[in-house]
Amino acid sequence: MLRALLGLVLAVLLVPAAWAQSGYRIQPGDVLQMEVLEDPSLNRSLLVLPDGKVSLPLVGTVRASGQSVESLRGAISSALAPNFASPPTVFLSVGQLNPVTSAVNSAVAQAAAANVGTYGYGTVSVFALGEVSNQGRVDVKPGTTLLQFLAESGGMTRFAATKRIQLRRADKKTGTETVYKYNYKAVQAGAKAPVIVLREGDVIVVPERKLFE
Repeated sequence: MLRALLGLVLAVLLVPAAWAQSGYRIQPGDVLQMEVLEDPSLNRSLLVLPDGKVSLPLVGTVRASGQSVESLRGAISSALAPNFASPPTVFLSVGQLNPVTSAVNSAVAQAAAANVGTYGYGTVSVFALGEVSNQGRVDVKPGTTLLQFLAESGGMTRFAATKRIQLRRADKKTGTETVYKYNYKAVQAGAKAPVIVLREGDVIVVPERKLFE
């Protein structure tokens, strides 16, 4: 009974997020959460204005309405690129849907929750390569972040280039791969860490440190 109840709650919480992030097209009134790995001072909530645009620091406005989260993420990274030595690593997610979409989304979640049984929630399989203590496939709990994974997976070797950790994420639908850079050394020094939730099939690569790195 308890597992069934927990399953119901989990479905209500997760289905809207998954639905919003996959094939969802951004609409006016949505609130997006943006994080820039190279400059945490740019991290902020972005309200999609009635004209379909969002206002960005250093850039001005960028059209968001009608785009997917991933396409807008790329557009923001390109728009910010002139302010960095190389295109910045941007993380973007839907923080809050506009009221109309939220109502529809709630109905979808309730329908999914009605079909939740007493089965377990399973795990997410990710893969670790390079200068890590435990290479290969690692099964983690849903919702585990990259920082939590690094903390609980056995750690890294003394040869690890902790400033150049990579998270490689493949998109099976498009046949493309996105590579996110993660500066673990900066996080250790007190920098704000982007919240990167691991997904099925993610590959964490910890390269070997160079001679004077």
